[in-house]
Amino acid sequence: MKRFPLTAKVLALAAVVAMVMACLARIEGLVAERHARSEEAVRGVEQSHAAVQVLLGPVLQRTCLEEWDVVVDQKDARTVHHEMQRIARVVSPATLEVDGRTVAEALHRGLFKINAYTAQFTVAAQFSNLAALHVQHEHPGSKLTCQPTQVFVGTTDVRGIRSAAIRANGVPLDVHPGSADPRYSSGFAASLPAAEGDADDANAALAVQASIGLVGTRELAWVPAARDVRWSLASDWPHPSFGGQFLPESRVVRDDGFRATWHLSGLATTAEGDVAAGLSSCVPAVDVPEADGASGGMPAPTPPAGRCLQTMGVAFIDPVDPYVMSDRAVKYAALFVLVTFAAVGLVELLSARRVHPMQYLLVGLALSVFFLLLLALSEHASFDIAYVAAATACASLLGFYASAIFARWLGGLAFGLAIAALYGMLYALLQMEQNSHVIGAVALFAGLAVVMWLTRRVDWNRMFVRMSTGQEPVADS
Repeated sequence: MKRFPLTAKVLALAAVVAMVMACLARIEGLVAERHARSEEAVRGVEQSHAAVQVLLGPVLQRTCLEEWDVVVDQKDARTVHHEMQRIARVVSPATLEVDGRTVAEALHRGLFKINAYTAQFTVAAQFSNLAALHVQHEHPGSKLTCQPTQVFVGTTDVRGIRSAAIRANGVPLDVHPGSADPRYSSGFAASLPAAEGDADDANAALAVQASIGLVGTRELAWVPAARDVRWSLASDWPHPSFGGQFLPESRVVRDDGFRATWHLSGLATTAEGDVAAGLSSCVPAVDVPEADGASGGMPAPTPPAGRCLQTMGVAFIDPVDPYVMSDRAVKYAALFVLVTFAAVGLVELLSARRVHPMQYLLVGLALSVFFLLLLALSEHASFDIAYVAAATACASLLGFYASAIFARWLGGLAFGLAIAALYGMLYALLQMEQNSHVIGAVALFAGLAVVMWLTRRVDWNRMFVRMSTGQEPVADS
């Protein structure tokens, strides 16, 4: 290789780039692993605390059992078959008003934080009449046995219920878990007085009030199952992300929390009909260990044909996820290293000072350590603070080392400032996701333009001959 120094240098630099890229790949894998650990921590908290909460109701339920005999005449005998069917009715209110407030409650599992909340709701539902609850005989001579009409409020995770009370026309009712309808059994219910379910009282209106206290994690939603729905929600969480199928009609987000109001007409949602059809919320049920042969939670039934109940809701998110931001930063790492190597090579070219491949390797490792520092520090401090600390440390280290490479402290200072500018550009790319492509493309174009301007007078033929042979080329006579 002594006869071909340029080839040896190129091969050595290729090996350096391969080693640095291998380090970056390991760091990217570490970011993915830590992100997976954080998701595992969320699931662990949900299994021992409470998961996402989606509420339904209050709705009225009534379940009846119809029994009848079917006589089958044959040649020599007559056979009687006893048949039965369960008939379920679910009626949504005409108007539904919900006033709620949540208080943020951060839970931790190791280094990982999970956004939980405590919620209190006051609910008022008006039913115009109870006629839809009354079941008629569908088979002649059948026996119809109906259970009392129930007021039901559903949740996706009953473990989160801390308090519940129901009043019907101002009369307190006894609340019990679950309901008689297996389609909607994850929640709590109360039976109406017998007179409320009589046929003679079918046209009478019913006013239901409920107060609910519950806890949950990450998200909160309500099913707008009524002909007119109004939901007001106040919270001390300053970073809401509104979701579901309906955004709030009005919302105010401040540093000390938010307040949002949803107002929906039954003409804008199919929730009322979907509830009557037995659809459920598409929220994954959390597996709860069984105790004494009984399940600790009742998973929602699988909705037919993949359809789900429509919801209006909010997620309690962190504005900056350190693992998402670290993952996005590592994706720019290869370009970051190549640009830095190109800058070192340009200085080597213009200053005629040799830079050893080992020095390239140390510079590349210092650039890689930045991303490792960023991941580690962001688990203990805010992402902005972690980024500034990691960038300052690495830019200072590279500036100090460059002063030795170039044998000039001004050169090291300029190199350190250039690295700091690259870190600043990377931070802008991470913060401005919508415009990251534009910023990156413009920055690369500007960098290429600067390189072309600085090397516009370089005699590349003479330079490569000198680097290949170690001698100055002979000028043509």
